[in-house]
Amino acid sequence: MKLNKGDSLIAKKQKQRLNSDITAKEVRLISETGEQLGVVPTEAAITRAEDIGLDLMEVAPDAKPPVCKIVDYGKLKYEEKKKQQQSKKKQHVVKLKEIRLRPRIDDHDLMTKLNRGRKFLEAGAKLKITLMFRGRELARIDLGKVLMERVLEELADVAEVEKDIPLEGRRMSMILNAK
Repeated sequence: MKLNKGDSLIAKKQKQRLNSDITAKEVRLISETGEQLGVVPTEAAITRAEDIGLDLMEVAPDAKPPVCKIVDYGKLKYEEKKKQQQSKKKQHVVKLKEIRLRPRIDDHDLMTKLNRGRKFLEAGAKLKITLMFRGRELARIDLGKVLMERVLEELADVAEVEKDIPLEGRRMSMILNAK
């Protein structure tokens, strides 16, 4: 089986050799307390680990001789899994909600959409307001700018502009952050 460049790194990370999988004749042994026990035959290291009720794990396979440590492999994996869960719990995902408008939107419809946008901002999401132009509306971009300024005035108490995109094709948009 031939490994690609990226596969070899993945294989090394995923597959740690334990107990009888260790192929070296001699290993540099580290005890469960972290004390160096010197270079010993692999069979002796495995029996020592089994006598204690733990596993022999290859820590540095590229060293001469390979470095092995006596560990509780099940406990090690459990703690690693817990660390991953804790790091996932701490990361914060920022959601981006979008409201789409047209230049000739009625006042009542605009206020309804802005109220929904206000709720998104209060919930901690970012808000993207997109103004879409169709047909001849592109000739009156100034109406779109006026509408975007009005949106900004209405949401000024809860939001501030993060990114303002003037006109991109047939769309004008801006991204708002909660204050």
